[in-house]
Amino acid sequence: MTQRLPAPRHILVLLMLAVFAVSGCSRVKGMFKKDKDALEGQPVEQIFEKGHASMERGNWDGAANTYRRLIAQYPYGPYTEQALMETAYAQFKQGNNEEAISSIDRFLRTYPTHRNAAYLYYLRGLVNSNRDTVFLQRVWSLDASRRDLATPFQAYNDFTIVTDRYPNSRYAADARQRMVALRNLFARHDMDVALYYLRRGAYVGAANRAKFLLETYPQSEYQNDAVALLAEAYTRLGNKQLADDARRVLEMNDPQHAYLKGDWPNYPWTIRKLNPFAGEKSALDNEKKDKH
Repeated sequence: MTQRLPAPRHILVLLMLAVFAVSGCSRVKGMFKKDKDALEGQPVEQIFEKGHASMERGNWDGAANTYRRLIAQYPYGPYTEQALMETAYAQFKQGNNEEAISSIDRFLRTYPTHRNAAYLYYLRGLVNSNRDTVFLQRVWSLDASRRDLATPFQAYNDFTIVTDRYPNSRYAADARQRMVALRNLFARHDMDVALYYLRRGAYVGAANRAKFLLETYPQSEYQNDAVALLAEAYTRLGNKQLADDARRVLEMNDPQHAYLKGDWPNYPWTIRKLNPFAGEKSALDNEKKDKH
């Protein structure tokens, strides 16, 4: 049997399809290249406005990329300074905390006396405050005071810089409030450690940790709990005079404290630890629940 050759019309159609396919691929590649190079050579004002528009829409990734292109093309100038700050904020909103810290530090190294330095230190404090807020903490309500406190301490230092160096800035008041919250976080950490020592029978260690809390974080929300722990630890050590002194202070400052009713510390049920979905609880959580 003789094989039929394609008709000339069919060959023409195939050739046309091949031409369109090649030109189509080139056009698609050109589109991507066009998108990639769309900002090349544009005035700095236009690039900045594009980034600003992305910020207003909440497109943090697009804004950060646009500002990075601006900075690459125009390394100096007022638009570049603002773009650096906007980049850090966009990265913070994205949750790219390490990149945000890097951008902030770069800005502060480049412009150490910039008029917006207070804002950069404040923003760095916000980033460090949220740096270890991981998914499991949010879902399972894990206690932040039991995590590594290195970055919260750095956040506290950042906010301290704002309040000490720039006390009249618009960020100082909020920085002070955040410092109070962080101090309570640190105090809770020490209180939980002291309660652990008490439960394990390390009464001297428990008393020392409670005294450290009182000296380091005075007026924290765990101050009265620390006094109650001192009273309990000294009672178990057999030091009646110190135990009575601590109890007397507690009666003056918090006469409704559960310790004075014999209901403190109220540790969580031991078997709770066997439930991986129960979250973290301590005697402080039980006390808070009882008050409500």
